[in-house]
Amino acid sequence: MRKLFLLRHAKSSWDDPVLADFDRPLSRRGHEAAVRLAAFVERYGLTPKLALVSTARRTRETWEALARIMPTVPASYEPGLYAAGQSDLFQRLQKLDPPLESVILVGHNPGLERLADFLSNRQGEPVALDRMARKYPTGALAELTLDIAGWDELECGCGRITCFTRPVDLNGEDDDD
Repeated sequence: MRKLFLLRHAKSSWDDPVLADFDRPLSRRGHEAAVRLAAFVERYGLTPKLALVSTARRTRETWEALARIMPTVPASYEPGLYAAGQSDLFQRLQKLDPPLESVILVGHNPGLERLADFLSNRQGEPVALDRMARKYPTGALAELTLDIAGWDELECGCGRITCFTRPVDLNGEDDDD
């Protein structure tokens, strides 16, 4: 069994219209959501053994909030995760060291959502599946339990969505992205 956490970066800022997409920082709301998510991760002891993080500014800032409560989790900052599609993400995960038990991938949509659908074949906990089917908003974290002995065994339907947490679940506010 392996665990995979798929975290979409928190809400980014659009305040600077000339800033390249890659360089957009988190908004105030995004920073707040990342801190709440870190508290959630800490409370439930969701500690992966490795973090794969897109090099886009908003994903790095999202990971930094979580890294404060998981300082021993090594991070691999990978340019190829920016704008990566489901297939690219899938292939990257297949290259992970087979004994590695769990990983968090901090990236972007639509790749993360499509990867979660592909790996789970929409199987898992009903509440988590319903939340994810409605929307995979910024700051959302999907937890998948994978029925594989090594990452090279990844295939369609090898996992189950066991948890899907959105910023709205952590603070009760409406989520518009």
